[in-house]
Amino acid sequence: MVHQQSSQARLSPSGDTEDMTEMSKLLAPRLAYFAGVARTEHVTRAAHEMNVPQSTLSRAMARLEQDLGVDLFARHGRTVSLTTAGRTFLASVERALAEVERAAEEVRADADPATGKVAFGFLHTMGAETVPGLLHAFRADHPRIRFSLVQNYGEAMLERLRAGELDLCLTSPVPDAPDLVARRLDEQKLRLVVPADHRLAARRRIRLAEASDETFVTLEPGYGLRRITDDLCRQAGFRPRVAFEGEEAETLRGLVAAGLGVALLPPPTVPRPGVVELTVTAPKAAREIGVAWLADRPDTPPVAAFKKFLLSRRGNLLPA
Repeated sequence: MVHQQSSQARLSPSGDTEDMTEMSKLLAPRLAYFAGVARTEHVTRAAHEMNVPQSTLSRAMARLEQDLGVDLFARHGRTVSLTTAGRTFLASVERALAEVERAAEEVRADADPATGKVAFGFLHTMGAETVPGLLHAFRADHPRIRFSLVQNYGEAMLERLRAGELDLCLTSPVPDAPDLVARRLDEQKLRLVVPADHRLAARRRIRLAEASDETFVTLEPGYGLRRITDDLCRQAGFRPRVAFEGEEAETLRGLVAAGLGVALLPPPTVPRPGVVELTVTAPKAAREIGVAWLADRPDTPPVAAFKKFLLSRRGNLLPA
């Protein structure tokens, strides 16, 4: 059987992306029909199994062959058999349909109320104690919910949130953006960390202005804690002289212990030898911790459950 050349989009020998996209739109709705007919080698039987009119199925197969420009079936009365081209096409179609089914099963599993998955981002400084404690408490009532955990700095997490790679994130400062919803959960005091042999190490409290002549070690620009450090120093009347920039708070604490500068940091999980941590009395040295999610994006049941749990911890998020 020879079909007329179709006026619809045809597979381009050059593999042009636009042509491929148009061809995909044409072929996709018919692939399951094709696989059903190929499996049964009988249009009437395939139509019955797939619960579609035989005429619909026959037209779909004829149009598929027309759009491809090749014969996929040889007709033998009421039965059909695959041509060489049909067998080649079927192998790829079966792989494509299997991948679609696998993807469907995956998203259904991730949305399951009891065993689904939450993609959760949080700051590096939340990883040692805060987040493990939160997950332990949450899983007491939701023992089978799974988590994909991402540690990063605030701006990077918000980018991943917007890209759909995260469901929720703990971040600081609490973002204020029209495409996001954010809720303040807690406040964490920051301390001025100095070397153990520093001139200020005998003090317990300090006004930040007293450190105006010090060399600072800080996180890199773009990190929330760096912005907070710069802002607090500005409020204290000076611009910090930065000698080292890093990506992780405990690394900065190590640099302080080595005598390379001072730093404004949240409390450590465990005391670090070689440093002294001073309470800052002025200006108020603290950072707000909040949870953020993408506005107008519906939650799966596991995400909704974890969001509700986080909001219930308002004022009690951080270890005492």
